[in-house]
Amino acid sequence: MKIAIIGAGAAGIMAAITAKRVNKNLDIDIFDANKSVGKKILASGNGRCNISNSSISSKNYLGENPSFVDFALKEFDFKVFEKFCKSIGLLLDEKESGKVYPLSNEAKSVTNLLSLALEDFKVNIYYEHFIDDIKKIDNKFIVICKEKQFKDYDKVVITSGLGAAPQLNSSEKGLEIASNFGHTFNPTYPSLVGLQTQNTYNGKLQGVKKECNVSLYVNGNFEQEIFGDVLFTAYGVSGFAILDISQRAVLALTNFSDVELRINFFPKINVNDLANQIQTLFKTLSNQKAIDILTGLVSNKIAPVLLDICKIDKDTKSSDINMKQIKALSHQLNSWRLKVIDTQGFSHAEASGGGVRTPEIDNKTYESKIVKNLYFAGEVLDIVGNRGGYNLHFAWASGYLAGKHIAIK
Repeated sequence: MKIAIIGAGAAGIMAAITAKRVNKNLDIDIFDANKSVGKKILASGNGRCNISNSSISSKNYLGENPSFVDFALKEFDFKVFEKFCKSIGLLLDEKESGKVYPLSNEAKSVTNLLSLALEDFKVNIYYEHFIDDIKKIDNKFIVICKEKQFKDYDKVVITSGLGAAPQLNSSEKGLEIASNFGHTFNPTYPSLVGLQTQNTYNGKLQGVKKECNVSLYVNGNFEQEIFGDVLFTAYGVSGFAILDISQRAVLALTNFSDVELRINFFPKINVNDLANQIQTLFKTLSNQKAIDILTGLVSNKIAPVLLDICKIDKDTKSSDINMKQIKALSHQLNSWRLKVIDTQGFSHAEASGGGVRTPEIDNKTYESKIVKNLYFAGEVLDIVGNRGGYNLHFAWASGYLAGKHIAIK
């Protein structure tokens, strides 16, 4: 059998290696737009490669039908993945958080070992090949790259991802091909991405970073709360907590919902206790300016903005601030509201949501229910994982199942 795999990322590589292990006589061609395999693997985990997570369930995924991943996670759990890694010489480092990295702490070691495995199995890789179209004539597939045609493929696996990180030659070509074959897809959106807010305070808070509770409200209703780093930027907010909460926030934005964040700078102190602490400080240091005292609580960048929001002059002495104003300060620090208006876009996103609709794909084989011998795996499907190795694990798992089944006649 002759097989074409579109995309040399995690899902495509796994599909090729798995298929060759099942049937070494397969003739497999991988097509990729880059000069080497696994460009997104290299970029993950800031170059350290958060390659998987040892604790995974469908709760870690979003999409039209998150439970679509259940069979893949059962068949290809962390122990199976660990065994696969050892088989190519890759040792893993499992953290207490469940995040998994290569023991070398370098993403390059992952792509190097995967490349060697592909070479050992004599998988052909066509680098810098941008796919224009795929056609099926008389039960054979034709892969078209500009003026060049690659013919007589028995099966095709689309693992080309979506639009996140276009600087790595990512695109939504896979959706176009799927659509040409009669598939439908849910609108795509950047995921794990910084959020643009309506009020940026003219960049006055840029660079402020603090561990906070971040609550998401959609159309005024509470949706989710996450604790973690928040980084104020010129355009709005970023940081790990924001990347995490961005998944549901951006999904709501795509549905034209009203999206608001509420940031609690002191999640361990309730709003009344915080007010009492501020009042005590103001009484103790009554001759000092309120702005100077507040810098003992918050960043010196936050203090003047906080006073401005609460309509208190920055030169006001602490002795001149009444209890109503103190409660306003406390409430603002307990629930700092930001209206989300946009994202930083696909070029700054770690992943993409949306994609080929999973009801049209067999969750055990990853074969299309519409076109025989056409398969989809990885990010091109309408499944997106949380931050922490979940997206890469789904790519490995879905590629594994697709690889097992393309090897069978």
